[in-house]
Amino acid sequence: MSTGKIIDGKEIARQLRLQLHEEAQSLISEHGVTPGLAVVLVGNNPASHLYVRMKKQACVEVGITSYSHELPEETSEEALLSLIQTLNEHPAVHGILVQMPLPAHIRSQRILEAISPDKDADGFHPRNVGLLAVGAPLFRPCTPWGCMELLHSIGVKPAGQSAVVLGRSNIVGKPVALMLLAENATVTLCHSQTKQLPEMVRQADILISAMGQPELIRGDWLKPGAVVIDVGMNRRASDGKLCGDVAFQEALPKVAAITPVPGGVGPMTITMLMKNTLFSASRCVA
Repeated sequence: MSTGKIIDGKEIARQLRLQLHEEAQSLISEHGVTPGLAVVLVGNNPASHLYVRMKKQACVEVGITSYSHELPEETSEEALLSLIQTLNEHPAVHGILVQMPLPAHIRSQRILEAISPDKDADGFHPRNVGLLAVGAPLFRPCTPWGCMELLHSIGVKPAGQSAVVLGRSNIVGKPVALMLLAENATVTLCHSQTKQLPEMVRQADILISAMGQPELIRGDWLKPGAVVIDVGMNRRASDGKLCGDVAFQEALPKVAAITPVPGGVGPMTITMLMKNTLFSASRCVA
C-alpha cells in the first residue's frame, strides 16, 4: 500500500536557517547591522525555559545576537512594562519576544500591546494582527507562517482549494485562516462548537489542525489525497508519548502529505521567529 509523503519540518527548517544565516552575514558585512533579538522570560515554567533555550540556540545558528532577560516569578507588571520600553528604545534590538504564558498577576494582552509593533517578532501586536487581516502583513505570527512555508515547500498552492482549519486561537487558527484566504483558498474555520466535525474535515484538500486534542482526527475522517499540517502537540494517555491532533498511522496511507509530531511544525515556528527578526533588522537599512 502506498503512503503519503512525510513533511520533514526539521530538514525544511534547517535549509531555511542556512538561507537566513547568509542574510544575517550580509547585513553585518555590507551594512554593519547585527540582527538582535530580545527574549524575555518571567517565572519558572519548565516548558518555557526549554523553548527559550531552543530560541537562543537558533539565534546562534542563524547569526542573530540574543539578548536574554530571565525575570523571577514575582516580577510586577509595571517592572515588565518598563523593561519592554527599554527594549523598544534599544537600537541593537530589532525583535522582542515575551515568552508566554506569563504569571497570573500579569495581563498578557497589556504586555503584547506594549511591544513596539516595529519590533514585534512574534506578530501578536494588534496593529500587526490588523495588517494581516487587511492583507498587508508586516510581521506574521510564527507558527501559522511556518505552516504556510511547509505547504509551499512541497509545492502546494492553496488557490482554489478547500482548506479546513481546526481551532480558532489568536496564535494559530485565526491567523492561518487569514493567510490561506490571502492565497485564495476557500477556508472553513472549525472549533469546539462546530457540529458534524468529521463531515467538515472530509471536505478538506488542505487540513490544518490546532485543536490540542490527542489523535482526535481519525484516518477515515480525511479526504483521500489531502495535505495535513498537524500543529497539535499532545501527550498520548496510553503511553505518554508526544502525538498530534491527527491519528498519524491511520492518516498516512490516505493522505498525499502530512507533518509528523514531533518534527513537523515545531522547528518551523522558531525559524520564522528568526525570519521576522532579520526582516526587522533589514528595515534599518532599507
